[in-house]
Amino acid sequence: MAQIYLASPFFNEDQITRIEKVEKALEENSTVKSVFSPRKDDVSEYEEFSKEWAKVVYKHDITNVEEADYVVAVLDFVGDNVDSGTAYEIGAAVQMGKPVIIFHENDHPVNLMISESLHAYIKDFDDLKNYDFNTLPSSEYNGKMF
Repeated sequence: MAQIYLASPFFNEDQITRIEKVEKALEENSTVKSVFSPRKDDVSEYEEFSKEWAKVVYKHDITNVEEADYVVAVLDFVGDNVDSGTAYEIGAAVQMGKPVIIFHENDHPVNLMISESLHAYIKDFDDLKNYDFNTLPSSEYNGKMF
């Protein structure tokens, strides 16, 4: 049973709606033991976005990436770029040797550093719900890159 770290932006209503659907799909996945979603974990008593708050949140989130078996990352774009925090978490996971499963609903081109580092690419909520984290099948991104 897999322990998942869910990397995703959650700064507006569209992002929150999407991440709630991803959380639900993972929670209903029979091969998932637990999902750590940073948006649900308020770990700091400090004022949001203060230096003290940032230090606590960064350390807590990185610790949870380290403890996860896999990282599921939701690609959401700001202009032509993936959310910077999500991109960082993808890179950190890759450096830690954690397989990264990308969830990407739309047809926006993906940066080659993400497309070439992912283990599996998923576009549909049902496919995420049914993904087998025990056997970890791989699939490539075959869309446009930049």
